[in-house]
Amino acid sequence: MAEETPKKYLLGNDAIAHACLEAGIDFVSGYPGTPSSEVVDRLRAEKNPWYYLEWSVNEKVAFENALAASWCGLRSIVTMKHVGLNVAADPLMTSSYTGTKGGFVVLSADDPFAHSSQNEQDSRMYAKFAQIPCLDPSSAQEAHDFAKSAFELSEKFALPVLLRPTTRICHSKGDVRLGEPSPSPRKGEFVKNPKQYVVIPAHTRPLHVALTKKQPEVAKYLVEAGLNSAEIRGKKAVIAGGISISYVEEIIPDDVSFIKISAYPIDRNWLAEILAKHTEVLVVEELMPVIEEAALQAASSTVVHGKLDGYLPHEGEYSPELIAGAFEKAGFAKNTYPVPPEVTQVAVRPPILCAGCLHRSVFYAMKKVFKDGVFPSDIGCYTLGLQLGAVDTTICMGASITVGSGIAHSCPGTDVVSTIGDSTFLHTGVNGLINAVYNNTNQIVIILDNRITAMTGHQPNPNTGLTATGEESPKISLEELARACGVAYVESVDPYDLTYLLATLREAKEKPGVKVIIAKQPCVIMNKRLGIKRNRYVVDAEACTKCGACLRYGCPAIETDETGAAKITALCTGCGVCADICPTGAIHRGGARQ
Repeated sequence: MAEETPKKYLLGNDAIAHACLEAGIDFVSGYPGTPSSEVVDRLRAEKNPWYYLEWSVNEKVAFENALAASWCGLRSIVTMKHVGLNVAADPLMTSSYTGTKGGFVVLSADDPFAHSSQNEQDSRMYAKFAQIPCLDPSSAQEAHDFAKSAFELSEKFALPVLLRPTTRICHSKGDVRLGEPSPSPRKGEFVKNPKQYVVIPAHTRPLHVALTKKQPEVAKYLVEAGLNSAEIRGKKAVIAGGISISYVEEIIPDDVSFIKISAYPIDRNWLAEILAKHTEVLVVEELMPVIEEAALQAASSTVVHGKLDGYLPHEGEYSPELIAGAFEKAGFAKNTYPVPPEVTQVAVRPPILCAGCLHRSVFYAMKKVFKDGVFPSDIGCYTLGLQLGAVDTTICMGASITVGSGIAHSCPGTDVVSTIGDSTFLHTGVNGLINAVYNNTNQIVIILDNRITAMTGHQPNPNTGLTATGEESPKISLEELARACGVAYVESVDPYDLTYLLATLREAKEKPGVKVIIAKQPCVIMNKRLGIKRNRYVVDAEACTKCGACLRYGCPAIETDETGAAKITALCTGCGVCADICPTGAIHRGGARQ
C-alpha cells in the first residue's frame, strides 16, 4: 500500500496557492485585498514559475485578464476580496454567458464580522446571480481540495467557478495533505467565435438559454461529487455550509442528521428528498440565508429554523458556542458548550497610524488650514485619519473624489478636501478626477503617495516601477496623469516639510476648480525593511514648556515623562514634523539611528 503524503501545517491561503500549482495553473491575476492577498503573494514567491502572474490595477481589470486567458485554453485564477467582486461584477455577469475554455476560478474571500472591510456581503449571492458554481470550504484542507477541483469543475461545464473562502479559512492554519506541483504543458490559443464572445443582443439571448439549461446538471453533479451530502441519523437535522460545518461537527448529537452544503447551486430535488425524512431542521450558515431559503422552497412539511425566524443572527461570524445556543433553542440538544473564561478587561486601543507616517502630517495640516472643511476619504491605511478628525466619509475604493464632488456641488462655499492613496487613485480614482474636472468642481484632492499598496501587505502597483514578479516597469507619473485629466493646479509636496505643506494647502484653498496635491514619502514600514534610517528626535526637557502641542499631533512615539514634559521614544522614525510643531524649539534631531 502506498504511503500517504505527509501533511503540512499551512495557512488557508497558502493551501489554495499550492492547489493552483498542483492544478497546473497558467495565469494568475488579482488585486490585493484582505483576506485574499496571500494567495498571489505565495504564488509570486515561487522560484522559476511556469505561469504568468500580475497584480492588476483593479479587480475588473484582473478579472478580464484571467477570463481572456481561459478563452485561450489556459487555466487561470483571479483573486480579490468580497467588495472587490463588486468592481468585477460587470464582466462576472457576462462571463457565465460566454462561458470558459480553460479552467477559470474566481476567488472572492468573504469577511464575516468585517474584520478589515466596509461590509459583510456574501459572495454566494453573486454566484447565484451569475448562475455559476460556488465552492464554500470549511477547513484549510477543503480550501486546498476545492481550489484544485474548481479548475476541473470549470472545464467540465465551461463556466467560471467561484471559490468563497472566508477570513476564518484564509487566515487560520491547519494540517493539509498536498500533492505535487504540475507544470503546465498548455499553450494559449484564441479561437475566434463571435457568437460566443461578442455579446450583442442577438448572441446574448441564446447564450442565456444555454446557461439556464446547465443549472440542473451542475446541481446534480455537485451531489454526485460528494460536495453536498447528508448523514441521516434521526428525525431532526442540521444543515450547515462553509466554516459552520466545522463548528457543527464539534457539537452535533449522534441522533441528529447532518446535511453538509459545500457547493452551489443546490439540487432542489435532492434537498426536498432529504428534508422529507425530517420533521425539523436548523440551518447554520454565516451571512445571507442562501441555504435556508433553498430549504424553505424545497420543504413540504418540514419546519425550517435559521436566520429568518431569529434562531441565528444574520450578522457576524459564528462559533461553536453560538451554534450550541441555537441547538438548545430549537430543542435539538442541551447547551453544554463550555462557558469561556472571563478575561481581564484591557484598555481599548483604537488602531492608529504608524510613527512617522506621512498621512498624519497631511491630516494635521488639513485640520489647521480647513477648520470647517469636509474631508471625504478612501480605503487604505489613511482611513485611520478618522482618529485625527480628518476623515468624514469612506464607502468604497475610489469614492473620496466622487463623494467630495457631490458634496462640493451640494454645499457651495464649503471647503472640500478629499484624500486618496496612490494605489487607490490608480484603482478607481482617475475616473472620479476626470468627472470632477469636467463638471467644474471646487475641490482639493490630496493623493497620499507612499509608493506602495501598504494596507494589504506592501504589494507593488503601477506607481512603484516594479511588477508583481519584481520586473522593472515604467513608473506612472501621478503629476502628469492629473494634468492629463485636465487639472490646472498640480503640486507635489514632502509631507515632512510642514511649513511648505501648510503654505501649499493655503495656496490651493484660494484657487478655483479642482486642485491636486501629491504628498510623497515612502511608507515607513517599507523604509525599515529596506534599511533606510533617519536620526531620531529628542526633547530638551529644560526648553519644554509642557504645552502639549506635540502630544496633540498624535504620534505614538511622543509621550510624557514623570514631570509631564514631552518625551520621544524608540518608536521615532525621524520624520521631524514634531520639531516643526513645537512652539519653543524644544525638539531637535539627535540620538542614534534606528
